[in-house]
Amino acid sequence: MITERRYDIDWLRVIAIGLLLIYHIAIIFQPWAMFVGFIRSDELMESLWKPITMLNIWRIPLLFYVSGMGVYFAIRKRNWRQLLLERNQRILLPFIFGIIAIVPLHLFIFQGYYNLPLGYYPHPGHLWFLGNIFTYVLLLSPLFFFLKKKEDSRFMTVLVSFMSNPLGPLSLSVFFVMEAVIVRPQTFELYAQTWHSFFLGLLAFFFGFLFVYSGKAFWQTVLTWRWIYLSLAIVLYIIRLIVFGMKSTDYLMAIESNLWILGVFGFGYKYLNKPSSTLSYLSQAAYPVYIIHMFVLYAGAAIILPLKMPILLKFIAIVVFTGIGCYLIYDFIIRRISFLRPLFGLKWKFNRVAKAKTFIKAAASIN
Repeated sequence: MITERRYDIDWLRVIAIGLLLIYHIAIIFQPWAMFVGFIRSDELMESLWKPITMLNIWRIPLLFYVSGMGVYFAIRKRNWRQLLLERNQRILLPFIFGIIAIVPLHLFIFQGYYNLPLGYYPHPGHLWFLGNIFTYVLLLSPLFFFLKKKEDSRFMTVLVSFMSNPLGPLSLSVFFVMEAVIVRPQTFELYAQTWHSFFLGLLAFFFGFLFVYSGKAFWQTVLTWRWIYLSLAIVLYIIRLIVFGMKSTDYLMAIESNLWILGVFGFGYKYLNKPSSTLSYLSQAAYPVYIIHMFVLYAGAAIILPLKMPILLKFIAIVVFTGIGCYLIYDFIIRRISFLRPLFGLKWKFNRVAKAKTFIKAAASIN
């Protein structure tokens, strides 16, 4: 079974968070931005949505898959009590703190930009994802720990054989097709706080766990067949773009979504599974950046949109503003202030260097 650190999975989490920032910034330049609570540019870039819609049907499901994989690695070293305590600290605490202290910030910026009365009622906003993940841990952890005890069972033998077949992982798309047919989402790629996202995420979370649980069988399959998965995804995207005008049937979008994800896993496994200092930093930063990015993004939009400059430069400027703003807040505030770290999903960390210096000074004074 896989026990080593999987750097490609860490990279995919970082990349998915980066894509989320680009996606949210692109919304600002769409005609329907205000309907989903975003500041809207007076000038629009509707053509920007064509490449964005290619990403939009798999970026959130990818995070659900990766989150399920993360639970597999977590239970290798923890019992169920330790897992729930760790997830309470890492997910539930930032979720509650975010609802109280973070989500209101971008809403106040929105209300101020449009001269609306200031007001707020507690709701998860963009942090809905954390609520889903925590719920999945509560629902599925009994099954996960049961499977942990059955790693030498007949089920594992069948699972490995299933994952070794290129049609094995892809055939799991039938569950996502069933979800789309049964739930009948108003918009397939509308995930925030919908039953569609809840059940789709539950499936992806569970199968993400099974992918890693099956050992190297799954990874060898996606590595070998990555080009086929990617090519089929591109074909379905082109059909969606040309035939259906970017929105095809939900069952085709469910299949396309999983093809993209399987291809991404294959390419990630080949090229990204290696350690680096950049990854160490970014993997720590990704979670806090996800939590704070919305109010930084709104602040950037409120400052930059009124300026007289070409619309493309406005888009680039908001991307740069958001990236730099998130970096500064994370690196100089969240990462360095001990009591803030747990509120943003980081481990409590005392300043060991300062403690060492204090100890040395104390020892010197005694001598």
